[in-house]
Formats: sequence, C-alpha cells, structure tokens
Amino acid sequence: MENGMMKDWKTAKAIRRERERERERERGGGEKEVKLERKREKERKERKKERKKARHKERERRS
Repeated sequence: MENGMMKDWKTAKAIRRERERERERERGGGEKEVKLERKREKERKERKKERKKARHKERERRS
C-alpha cells in the first residue's frame, strides 16, 4: 500500500464517531454531548449484560 492510502484509511468505529460528531454539530451540540451519549450507551450495555448474567444465574439456581 502507498503511504498516502494508509493516512486516509479509517476504521469503521472512527468513521461512525465522526458521523456522530457531524450530526451533533448540525444540531448545535458539540463534542461533549457526543462523548456523554457514548458513555451512556456504554453504561446501558453494561447494565444489560449484568441483567442477562443475573437471569442466567437465577435459571441455573432453579434447575
């Protein structure tokens, strides 16, 4: 690969974050809102995982 191509390449995650930032800027928000939203999503996923584990443990205990 050429050196220029490597600089232009981005991961899907980076592209997604960039799109989120652009949407926030268009809505009048900023970087902080994007970061907060990402943090909330992460916490939501974490709680979902914990609930799933708890349900699984309960099922194991009952059987």
